[in-house]
Amino acid sequence: MVGLRVLELGSFIAGPFAGQLLGDYGAEVIKVETPGEGDPMRTWGIIHQGQGLWWPAIARNKRSVAIDLRGEAGRELIRRLASHVDVVLENFRPGRLEEWGLGYDTLRSHNPGIIVVHVSGFGQTGPRAPDAGFGSIGEAMGGIRAITGDPDRPPARCGISLGDALAGLFAVVGTLAALAERNTSGQGQEVDVAIYEAVAALMESTLADYEVAGVTRRRTGGVLPGVAPANAYPTADGSDVLIAGNADSVFVRLCAAMGLPKLAGDPRFVDHSARGRNMEELDALIADWTRTQMTDALLELLSSHGVPAGRVYTPADMVTDPHYSARSMVVRAASRAGYDVPMPGVVPRFSRTPGGVADVGPELGEHTEMVLRELGGVGDAEWSSLVADGTVS
Repeated sequence: MVGLRVLELGSFIAGPFAGQLLGDYGAEVIKVETPGEGDPMRTWGIIHQGQGLWWPAIARNKRSVAIDLRGEAGRELIRRLASHVDVVLENFRPGRLEEWGLGYDTLRSHNPGIIVVHVSGFGQTGPRAPDAGFGSIGEAMGGIRAITGDPDRPPARCGISLGDALAGLFAVVGTLAALAERNTSGQGQEVDVAIYEAVAALMESTLADYEVAGVTRRRTGGVLPGVAPANAYPTADGSDVLIAGNADSVFVRLCAAMGLPKLAGDPRFVDHSARGRNMEELDALIADWTRTQMTDALLELLSSHGVPAGRVYTPADMVTDPHYSARSMVVRAASRAGYDVPMPGVVPRFSRTPGGVADVGPELGEHTEMVLRELGGVGDAEWSSLVADGTVS
């Protein structure tokens, strides 16, 4: 995506994560932040030497430009910058850009090919469009919270910001689709991503299950009803190993690995349906076996029999795993504070244009003057005036 220029407005996770991904793929990402404040992600999560450890990753490959959008002078600078970019990525509440004179119709009047990507809780239209909507609310209304966790407990959440991340991913998909269409039409457009819809899009057949068959999927802990064996099983040295042996042929190989080849012909487990009906009994049998095995030996044995399996990883496993390393899935880069920060690598991998992490977590306003002089046509006198009145820093 070298040659693509993105102007990132907004803060927190969903929009900036999309900007991170576009930057990973080679786009030039100009991140606009409020002078003196910056994106709250600078200080979210674990703090080390005064900086959040999340910031170097979510702000990687970006240039920080500090412009105060609360005044007309700052908004005019954004209009000037928008004339020289391909994409504007924003996650304010719907209507905020129009209030500031930065709506799509205004921006495209100077740049017909511009693509404006909106990320919000509930989308740009509909009765709830003006409402504040965080990722957690999107997870609830998108349906995933209702089916996450144990059946005898309240709805659980995943330990990451899943709704925001999904919205960011769909924002990138929408951006790329709009760019592809622009190659034909020469025209830009708006891309509208709602967090709750990004979550709902992953909900498989749950709507049809309910409306057609009268079945509402419920919380089932670490398993899917009717799919067995596919669970995490304990080992002798205190780890958990996920074994996915639910396909008929794989289950035969699992039974051989267990030293119980006749188990594959047991009427309780002879096919997919039978194993689903007798899931608890089967899981107990497998767990009794895995508890006698050391983790590494178990994984080697399962691999030799062609049974899909993997340790349930923690960060300690990820940063030392040879497969992660071989595929550059842990990238270490020096932060502005001078220490190396490990972070996830670029996904997916490309054969000719691999992308990468060229820089991480810029200081607030580090590139303001450079970008405004280069793209905004700001000269010496105007720069001095903008600094003096606090429009930029």
